[in-house]
Amino acid sequence: MKKLKTNKLIALGLSLTMFLGGCSSLKKLTREQKGAIIGVGTGAAAGAAIGSKSKNPAVYAIVGSAVGGVAGAVIGKYMDKQAKDLEDDLAGIAEVERIEEGIKVTMGSGILFGFDSYALSAATKANLDKLASTLSEYDKTEILIAGHTDNVGSEEYNQKLSEKRASAVSDYLMANGVKRSRLVSIGYGETAPEYDNSTETGQDKNRRVELAIVADDNLKKDAKSEAKNMALNK
Repeated sequence: MKKLKTNKLIALGLSLTMFLGGCSSLKKLTREQKGAIIGVGTGAAAGAAIGSKSKNPAVYAIVGSAVGGVAGAVIGKYMDKQAKDLEDDLAGIAEVERIEEGIKVTMGSGILFGFDSYALSAATKANLDKLASTLSEYDKTEILIAGHTDNVGSEEYNQKLSEKRASAVSDYLMANGVKRSRLVSIGYGETAPEYDNSTETGQDKNRRVELAIVADDNLKKDAKSEAKNMALNK
């Protein structure tokens, strides 16, 4: 089992209310992230704050969805438990990272799919069954499913392949009990590499599917209520 990583990004101290509130806001975030462009339009302040740390759309979604303060710490505890369960579910096929008030899951496409394919391999479906079960158990979250490729081949082809792979994972999760309303599926093609595409190793790592798991409106509301009660009982 891989050791669970805990990454703490710099506290933003910014007003991010435009990003909050259900899957509709997550979709708004991901539209701004399209092409891995950080710090554009109304998201400029948040983008500038985290752009030097990561141009990864999943990280951007997680940080942009944060509420901060005591409520954020309450959400963090919920995510801690879920991250441990996810690590058990995906041991050997994925990396699970706790980032701020969310969870980032990275799965190599070579494990999920055959070469140049978007059909899920039979070997990974059992793990995705477990993933679906845990996501259903922790149902106060929303999930961005982001498909990525290397830069081999045309941009258009890579874009379509990334979309199909992200959709394949999303469809499988829905077929196994995760509500459609919780999921946003987007392909980023070759626009958001995490590694050097000039090497075969880097290309292999860039072919991946990532999940960004963030709090939904219900969890944020519960966390704020708990934080308020904690303050009153001091």
